[in-house]
Amino acid sequence: MTGPEAAAPILIGCAHGTRDPVGQAVVRGLLDDLRAARPGLDVRAAFVDVQTPTIDEVVAGVLDARTAVVVPLLLSAGFHVQVDIARAMRQRPGSVVAAPTLGPDERLVGLFLDRLAEAGARPGDALVLAPAGSSDARATAQATAMLTMLREAWSGPAVLGFAAAGAPLAPESVAALRAGGAERVIVASYLMAPGFFQERLRAAGADAVTEPLAPDPRLVELVLDRYDSGVALLKGHAGDASALRSVSQRD
Repeated sequence: MTGPEAAAPILIGCAHGTRDPVGQAVVRGLLDDLRAARPGLDVRAAFVDVQTPTIDEVVAGVLDARTAVVVPLLLSAGFHVQVDIARAMRQRPGSVVAAPTLGPDERLVGLFLDRLAEAGARPGDALVLAPAGSSDARATAQATAMLTMLREAWSGPAVLGFAAAGAPLAPESVAALRAGGAERVIVASYLMAPGFFQERLRAAGADAVTEPLAPDPRLVELVLDRYDSGVALLKGHAGDASALRSVSQRD
């Protein structure tokens, strides 16, 4: 079989979006790395804020003969996943599916440890794990799960502190750790790319702030793993539809 019917599902990498040109380049680089890792795979960019094309536009542009997996290039399932991406999915039920967010995941722990070493963190330093933040309790729960994983690999105290939404904010967490006797406090950026949220973390009053998680080959592996899980879900949908057609034909 040839043509769109035989093609692998499209990978739609859905990022938050940023006005920061460096952050934009980081996301483009991640998508390019995905294309290099899976030659021939149709990889498309989409955004939930600030940048275009929007996730609604990209999903609407998937031809009827094609299927697609939206992989959120996001670390927690907050508003943008539960509302923006979910709304886009309703345009193409059964033929476009959404994969889980990239976090929390045990594979990110090694990446955090590398970023901490690059920032000059020392064993025993106090850490503030700093997501962007969300009003959605599910996102906070996922960030807490990532914190639990990081605590198991780090010798010093570690707490949450959000960049822009939620409580406590990163400056409050930094101040609380200092008040508790921490000599050095490091903010571990739980962000994908540079931009507004990263600049908020740099102003949190810590001794050092790690760089965002991207770029890194481990993220490419993680995105492709999420994509493959979505492909399996699409195959399940196709199998269910085939079984229903078979029953209908027998009847």
